[in-house]
Amino acid sequence: MQEKPSQDQINKMLWNACDTFRGAFDSSEYKNYILVFMFVKYLSDVWKDHYNEYKKQYGDDEELIKRKLNRERFVLPENCTYDYIYDHRNDSDIGEKIDKILSKIEEKNIEKLDGVFRNISFNSEKLGQTKDRNRRLLNLINDFAKPELDFRPSLWDGKQDVLGEAYMYLLEKFASGAGKKGGEFFTPKEVSQLLAKLVAPKAGDRIFDPTAGSASLLVQVAEEVKDKDGNPSRDFAIYGQESNGDTWALSKMNCFIHGMDAARIEWCDTLNNPQLLEGNGLMKFDVVVANPPFSLDKWGHENAEADRHRRYLRGIPPKSKGDYAFILHMIETTLPNGRVGVIVPHGVLFRGGSEGKIREALIEENLLEAVVGLPPNLFFGTGIPAAILIFNKAKTNSDTLFIDASKEFDDGKKQNRLRKKDVEKIVAAYQGFSEIPKYSHVAPLEEIKENDFNLNIPRYVDTFEEEEPVDMEATKQEIAQLEKELVEVKAEMEGYLKELGL
Repeated sequence: MQEKPSQDQINKMLWNACDTFRGAFDSSEYKNYILVFMFVKYLSDVWKDHYNEYKKQYGDDEELIKRKLNRERFVLPENCTYDYIYDHRNDSDIGEKIDKILSKIEEKNIEKLDGVFRNISFNSEKLGQTKDRNRRLLNLINDFAKPELDFRPSLWDGKQDVLGEAYMYLLEKFASGAGKKGGEFFTPKEVSQLLAKLVAPKAGDRIFDPTAGSASLLVQVAEEVKDKDGNPSRDFAIYGQESNGDTWALSKMNCFIHGMDAARIEWCDTLNNPQLLEGNGLMKFDVVVANPPFSLDKWGHENAEADRHRRYLRGIPPKSKGDYAFILHMIETTLPNGRVGVIVPHGVLFRGGSEGKIREALIEENLLEAVVGLPPNLFFGTGIPAAILIFNKAKTNSDTLFIDASKEFDDGKKQNRLRKKDVEKIVAAYQGFSEIPKYSHVAPLEEIKENDFNLNIPRYVDTFEEEEPVDMEATKQEIAQLEKELVEVKAEMEGYLKELGL
């Protein structure tokens, strides 16, 4: 029996496979080739497992096996597997063959995978001229032939989501190396876990992310769903919208790999052309989460006036900052008993003008439930600290909880991280709506009004640490002792200088 590799071994092997492209072009480009090829290998290994399983049951009855395979969650057409690609790895037209295979897979699984491969070509000159391209593809194909990258479910007995973990690992690695652009398609795992626990999705919920990115946050929230006994449940529906075509494709593959085939992710501009509609308005959800691009300029201010009756009843956000445009969209797409969790830059908490008026309206309507201040340097591409806002349309009191979690984290060289205990402390304080000295404060509506609806966390959570009183007598004695020692040292130095005749 084949020995199972560890998750770390799988992750390392996948990251090493990127060596094929490093130096040839940027990771923001080659990440798509790695992730797409990994996806094809996954489909092929699952398909092979299913075939072998039916082969054991039905022997040489290939027609029956074929009928059974055609009822699986996806279908691979003939000669559209990784094994076929491997057998033809030395062909001069291997890039063209891979492109045709991707096209056939899409066509055969049009409902679930339509458009997933449309923006990528393994026959592109991005990979070099024919000779260089074929060499790189040969290396890539050989890398995925290694036993560590065997994704057959039978090898894992269905007990471990190795590919889902590996996919998330690669997304994070690519995000960390993508500089300023990195955070646009990935929310760090620990932050996603925290937000998932704060919004606490339930079985039967519809979950939505209007800035889905690679769906890392959306998947994490969905995996937080539990049944009445506290066990993981698949009783949910997930939805998303993403404006970048390449990233949208990543989100579709991410959901599919995690077994969330029914996810509906639309490729569209959430603020200017939302596609998740129902009846005459926007579709509504139980849980809405997002990590929108911070303070996006050119967000569509010119189109907002026409939508004032729907999303911008409380006011139109400023032209150069789209933070509240995303927040208002999320509020509008939430059901009457729904919850919203959104990651924002700190400016959202206190900026004035139209943002101040919108913030005041949201608080007066008793929608804001909690403000959580996060440590700095958690997010890829920016070192600025962020906060999480929790809105609850079914609040039972008018208080708002403020948590200052900015000082408790694992201090990394390049990136800070929330530790498990940090996440647990935040969640416990939120669930208990707890008043914890130097950490959290429950603010009545009147207190927020007294602060002119400014939500800056230090106004509510006093983290000032008094310095210990100075013992003046001890300090004077210490100074006298130092002065005495200084005189002695000077005398000693003069003696040395005389001996040297200086």
